[in-house]
Amino acid sequence: MDTELRFVVDMNVGRLAKWLRVMGYDTFFPKESGDNQLVRIALSEDRVLVTRDAGIAQRRAARIGQMTVALIEKDDLRSQLSQLVRDLGLNLFGGFSRCVLCNEPLRPLAKGDVAERLPPYVLLTQTKFLECQVCCRVYWPGTHWTNMMSELSQVYQEAL
Repeated sequence: MDTELRFVVDMNVGRLAKWLRVMGYDTFFPKESGDNQLVRIALSEDRVLVTRDAGIAQRRAARIGQMTVALIEKDDLRSQLSQLVRDLGLNLFGGFSRCVLCNEPLRPLAKGDVAERLPPYVLLTQTKFLECQVCCRVYWPGTHWTNMMSELSQVYQEAL
């Protein structure tokens, strides 16, 4: 797998953006975008364009190999993730390293630096914390994290 893969995600498969970020991939998700803008972003920033729009995959830039288009085949999220894992060789080695909201890299944070921002139970039970320097959201490996990793493990097994 190319650990440097970066993505731009079309609104028609927008839920994939969050999951690609959970997996550690730099994923741009423009809230409003037309096909031309998505293609420009993919070309100028060397990003894989993820879409269900077959017309984008037929564009000249895709046909001659100037850009990669991941044309998503199914409607359900798990099948979509499995397709990307299978077709692009994605993995979890960079998992939970990007903010799921704003795509920025997360930085480790000492417990004492975030104590006043944490629920009491989290403060008592967790020791590892990550923060987005842009939106200031704090992450920790709690049950939500565990559930997401479990879901991704199932996706990986289905994709193999």
